[in-house]
Amino acid sequence: MRAEKQLSDESCGGGQDADLLSQIIRDQQLYPLFQPIVDLSTGECIGQEALIRGPANSGLHKPCHLFNAAIANHMLHELELACRRRSLECYASEALEGKLFLNVSASLLSTPEHQHGFTAELLEQLGVPQSDIVIELSEQHPFDHHGLTRSAVEHYRRMGFHIAIDDLGSGYSGLKLWSELHPDYIKIDMYFIRNIDRDSVKREFVRSICNIGHTLHCHVVAEGIETLEELHTLQELGVRYGQGYLLGRPAERPALLIDPLAVRHGYLQSRVNERMLASADTARALVRSAPAVSPKDLLGDVSNLFKDSPGLNCIPVLVDGEPVGVVRRGELLELFSAQFGRALYENKPVSRLLRTDAPVIESDMPLEKVSQIITEQDESELMQQDLIIVQDRCYLGMASVRDLLKRITELKIRNARYANPLTLLPGNVPINSEIDSLLRRTVDFHIAYFDLNNFKPFNDCYGYSKGDQVIRHLGALLTEHVGSEVNFIGHVGGDDFVVLFRQRDWRRACERVIREFDDYVLGLYKASDLDAGGIWSQDRSGSPCFFPLLGLSVGVVHPDPYKCSSYHEVAELAADAKKMAKKLNGSAIYLSERRQISPAWTPGPVIKV
Repeated sequence: MRAEKQLSDESCGGGQDADLLSQIIRDQQLYPLFQPIVDLSTGECIGQEALIRGPANSGLHKPCHLFNAAIANHMLHELELACRRRSLECYASEALEGKLFLNVSASLLSTPEHQHGFTAELLEQLGVPQSDIVIELSEQHPFDHHGLTRSAVEHYRRMGFHIAIDDLGSGYSGLKLWSELHPDYIKIDMYFIRNIDRDSVKREFVRSICNIGHTLHCHVVAEGIETLEELHTLQELGVRYGQGYLLGRPAERPALLIDPLAVRHGYLQSRVNERMLASADTARALVRSAPAVSPKDLLGDVSNLFKDSPGLNCIPVLVDGEPVGVVRRGELLELFSAQFGRALYENKPVSRLLRTDAPVIESDMPLEKVSQIITEQDESELMQQDLIIVQDRCYLGMASVRDLLKRITELKIRNARYANPLTLLPGNVPINSEIDSLLRRTVDFHIAYFDLNNFKPFNDCYGYSKGDQVIRHLGALLTEHVGSEVNFIGHVGGDDFVVLFRQRDWRRACERVIREFDDYVLGLYKASDLDAGGIWSQDRSGSPCFFPLLGLSVGVVHPDPYKCSSYHEVAELAADAKKMAKKLNGSAIYLSERRQISPAWTPGPVIKV
């Protein structure tokens, strides 16, 4: 996102191949991507910005190459109209959510070709109302401000389009343009969003923009949001709309990367809930805010960042929000400590000292897996190695190996304290904590409640030692057939177990457990009891009663994470499903249709094994 519109970047060059560009325009080899614009108060998508790409295997694939080539060959007007056509066609065919933000170069705004009705005619053909289109005026080139006139803007507004000014703070007119043109949207340049959580000057700038926007009834959009800290700060400042890799990446079929319900409930706005998130047994618990740089930043600036952050061993290097490596404190100090080292290298780019071997960890990775990755690193660098934590490849923050070891130690102590002594599986406290964590993150999951049939008479007849053996064996079966990085197995107590399934084939796993358990049971009884099909024992009232062989009942529920507020409700749903399963004969699975607590419900279908 941050590099998306930097068309004058030296690294982009300016492709001079007019024939190739003409062919691309003629054959419509232009491929729009769309990036969501999100309401930061609700988490809902309110629009998409259209971004363009050239042919994948050509030198004009990147937008900077494409548009700089058009400028060099005096074809910017033709390219922009072709991009607009392709963006509108794809927006209409995909029926994308929200308004479409179309980039228009200010220098071309007042030309006759732009005002003769090309866009309106195309929208009519596509069946898209003009009120769904936001003309996003940008000043990407040094001559753009000459074309950005109030009369040209009013022409589009009269036609029913909304108007946005892009990159506020980076152009040539700034606040003067805002006051003259009265746009519907103002987009704050990504420079003012980057590291806003650590820059008081940027915070005051954005706060002022929000105040002006409120007075002028203009919507403020923050561009380039890439970290949770930036998002949290913007929410506190009152910024209503946002865009960036944290929220959604450019794609043909865009998707939000952050859950709307989570934003609506405000856990990103709450330090309390951030601590709740940190209680999860994943790499997210280790994240701490840390500055980042780009490959073109200067080593002298990196040195100053290290001074300001004495606990950091590494500073991540990002390209378009994704980490590509790190600069290590020790290597930079060694370089600067040489004779004339600082003078020689402080104005050199970060890429000069870039290391690409730093571990990059997804935020939802279990800490046990993180530990395994780290222990495979070179022993000499183990304690000096910092971890880069990402979410869907987008940078979140850093973590230290020391924090990882401390967290794992805490988890082991906690798990030992709450583990069931017979099976060593997590008990009620970890189970409830895991359910609440899944609900907070609105994760889709099934909960299966396993309960032994006829266990008490078996225990009374064959002794508690053999009863304990049965319970341990069931725990082992669950661990063997259900255990994975995504599922959670818990021992509620006695002969009751629960499994939180995040994998899709939960039914097959349950069936395997039941089959093997039923085979195992045959070896527990005397021959006479097997021939009889069960045992005689006393029921709860003390009367003689015949009980069939041990079986396994499984009640399964698919909770709605948007409508269940806590583990209490999920536990009630699971208990009801288990009761229904135990009414069936022998080992069986019962799948409940209930997904939330409600006054009235009817039993769902029975799946018998």
